Amino acid sequence: MSLGAKSLGAEIEHSEAPAPKHRPVASVELIATVALALLTLVAVTAVSIGIARADVFGPHADADAAPFAIALFIGLLLSAMGGLTALMAGDGPRHD
Repeated sequence: MSLGAKSLGAEIEHSEAPAPKHRPVASVELIATVALALLTLVAVTAVSIGIARADVFGPHADADAAPFAIALFIGLLLSAMGGLTALMAGDGPRHD
C-alpha cells in the first residue's frame, strides 16, 4: 500500500494467487514410472559401456569360474527377494 493511497482513503484490492491445480494421482504416478524407467535405461547403458571398455570378462575367461558363479547366484537371490517383496506388498488390504 502506498502512502498516497492511504491518505486518500482509497482501498486497494489484493488479488489472491490462483489456487494450485491438483493433478490426479494416476498421472503423477505415470510420470514417475516413466522417469524411473528412462533413468534405469540410462544407467544400464552407462554400465554396459563401462564394462565393454574395461574388457572385464575377457581376461577372466580361463580363470576359475567360482567367484563369478557366486556373484551371479547372489544377484539372482536378491532379485528374487525383491520380486517376492513386491508381490507380498500388493496383497494387503487397501485403506483409501
